[in-house]
Amino acid sequence: MGRMSSSLSVYLLDVAATRALVGSRDEQLLEVIRSNFGDELERDDEYFGRLIADGAPTAYEALCAVVNGGPFSEKKEHAFQYGYAYKRLCSLTGSFLDNSCFTPHRGSWLSIVDEGLAALGVTAVSVEEFSYADLPAPLPYTDVPGCGEWTPRGIARALEQFEETKRAVDASGEAPPLEPEVVEAVMQCLGWMRLAAARPGFGVIGFRS
Repeated sequence: MGRMSSSLSVYLLDVAATRALVGSRDEQLLEVIRSNFGDELERDDEYFGRLIADGAPTAYEALCAVVNGGPFSEKKEHAFQYGYAYKRLCSLTGSFLDNSCFTPHRGSWLSIVDEGLAALGVTAVSVEEFSYADLPAPLPYTDVPGCGEWTPRGIARALEQFEETKRAVDASGEAPPLEPEVVEAVMQCLGWMRLAAARPGFGVIGFRS
């Protein structure tokens, strides 16, 4: 199965407000995207040109369907465009977070980082979640891009878990043995969480592709 390498794009944003863009019928938002990001949409259409020639929606058509809550193509092989359209909404309304520990990555790296988080007591969030197909309804299922989110509540709990472990480590003087690159990735995740925790209602939405 192993794909060559994957990337993770992670955004800091108001999770509920972002999900609410799906089906919002916000024509003004669509117009702003078409006016300001037309070149980007065209580039994506070139990249997926063969699939579009076979009937997949263009980047802008997919965006319109996501913002209007449909209609969506009934063909499963077209569903990826709606996932990328939702990713584009996140990139335009959120702040891109440093993903240097995760792009590119190979194999089971996300689950390895999750094991590192768990070793530090953090189980309320998971980077593997960003591989899941957790797009807001009514978007059709697609496995690429993967999508997951860390809610404000999950992030608050994860930071509490980390502080509890940190206190225990400080008291015992014994830290869990982790590889340096895992420590670096875990610290990057904690950085995302702290940025979100500083802003009420903010969380993290990530996409793996």
